[in-house]
Formats: sequence, structure tokens, C-alpha cells
Amino acid sequence: MPASPYTDLDRPPLDVRRLRRALLTPDGPWTRLELRAETGSTNADVAAAARAGEPEGLVVVAERQTAGRGRRGRSWESPPRAGIATSVLLRPGAAEPGRGWPPAPPSGYGWLPLLAGVALVQTVHRLAELDAVLKWPNDLLLPAGPRRPDGGASGEAKCAGILAEAVPAGDPGDPPAIVLGVGLNVTVRSAELPANPTGLPATSLLLAGAPVTDRDPLVRALLRGIGTWYGRWRAAGGDAGGCGLRAAYLEHCVTVGRQVRVSLPDGSDLTGTATTVDDDGRLVVRSADGERRVSAGDVRHVR
Repeated sequence: MPASPYTDLDRPPLDVRRLRRALLTPDGPWTRLELRAETGSTNADVAAAARAGEPEGLVVVAERQTAGRGRRGRSWESPPRAGIATSVLLRPGAAEPGRGWPPAPPSGYGWLPLLAGVALVQTVHRLAELDAVLKWPNDLLLPAGPRRPDGGASGEAKCAGILAEAVPAGDPGDPPAIVLGVGLNVTVRSAELPANPTGLPATSLLLAGAPVTDRDPLVRALLRGIGTWYGRWRAAGGDAGGCGLRAAYLEHCVTVGRQVRVSLPDGSDLTGTATTVDDDGRLVVRSADGERRVSAGDVRHVR
């Protein structure tokens, strides 16, 4: 007999009926919500639905992922009901006349994981009451280690990650669908933390001292936040500056202004000062060889 989801009272199961009532509203972007006790990867599930013709608005939430994926094929896993694992299906290249949304240009799709980051950091600030920040492009960091005399933290730890994947359309001339996935450690305990290959330690809301670790309001606030920012971005035709998204991201991104080392997809490293995030969501790095705009790469903050 499978274990009851109520055996760990600190990790109660989500209620799919409550989530559907809260999130599947006429004025919101979400049209269908599936809650799964266990799955390999919510991103893989939504990508399969996209290839089968699922319209925009599908949400998949899993109580446990057994093969969750991060950037560059890294794994993202946690014990059952100890975190949030959710993915949504977006079709930003299709016009939505009923909402007044023009097609968003593919050049702006790089903002979608950053958009999810803004929604996530705002959720953690409001509900978990923690000093969360964003590391470009899509990691949520919390203070880690002993406090310094000035009250600041001695380091940073990763609490969440975001992965956006394009699913090609059946017709090569049509724009791709975008699968946007978020993984957040909520009640993961010290002994359950995974090793992080980026060099940052991992943490959870519980370990960081959050007063609220109830996943139900966290899931609702996160998905509402993604929906709100997505609606603003779509209404602005994918203009992150015009809808306020770029300003909101820069407000929370601690990479800007820092010395960084960026591991690029071709295996080379770029070292310099991160000066801003441009209109297409790329990190602008000023190095000894001049200014460079980075659309993909692993960033390390250099002390």
C-alpha cells in the first residue's frame, strides 16, 4: 500500500480543487490545472502536451519529481511535498484578440524565465518574508551563513531555479511554444539538500527561517504572479521595458553591479563587471576586451 500523504504533518498534500478554484478564472491565463502525486518532470509533461496541440494555459504541479531538470541538464529533486514543482504552457507567438494581445516577437522570449523570477521573488518577499534576490538569469538566492557585524549575510544559497524550454511547432513556420518551469525548496531539511554544481550551497524557505511554509498559498501567489506579469508583457507586445518588467527585474537582480565570471555555452569564461540587463534580457558584461551581451551562461558572483 502506498504511503499516506499525511504521514509527514509538516508536509501536507496540495488540494487540487482549491487550486483550480483559485487559479482557473475567466480573467486569468490559466485554463487547465493538473496535480500529480509523482512525475518524472513537470517540464517534460507540459512539453508533451504542447506537442500534442494543447492550447496556452496548461499548468502541471507535482508533489514529487523523480527526474526534474535544471539548466544544462542538471537535476532538481526534493522529497515528496517538500517543495513546489510546477510548469506552465505559454504560446507567446500567437495573437489573442479577445485579450488585446498581439504576438510577442521571438527576440523577447528570453524575458520569460526572468518574468517568472520576478513573480517568484515577489512571492517569497510577501509570503515567506525573506530577503530573496535574483541571480541572472533565473536563480533565487537567500542569505546563507553566519551574520556579519553589519547585519548582512556572509554568503548566498540557492533556494529555487527556473527553466524555460522551447517546443517547436508542427509547422516550421509557426512560433514555438514555451514551457516555463519553477522549482522551489520549501520544507527541505538540511540532510535532504542536494549538492549544487554551480558552487552555491542549497537551502529552503524552512531553513532560512520563513514564517510561512504552507505550499498552497505559495503556489497560488506564484502562479498568479506569473499570470499577471505575463499579461502585462503580452499586452505590451513583448516590450519588457514598456510594461515595467525590466525595471522590476533590475530592482531584484543582485548580479548587476557585481564582478562576475560567466561560463559560456562554448566552454569559455567571461570575467568582468555586470552592468545591466538589456531590452532583450541579456546580461551586459564589461570586461577588459570591451562590452559583451550574454544570452546564456552560468554566472558566478566573484567576491
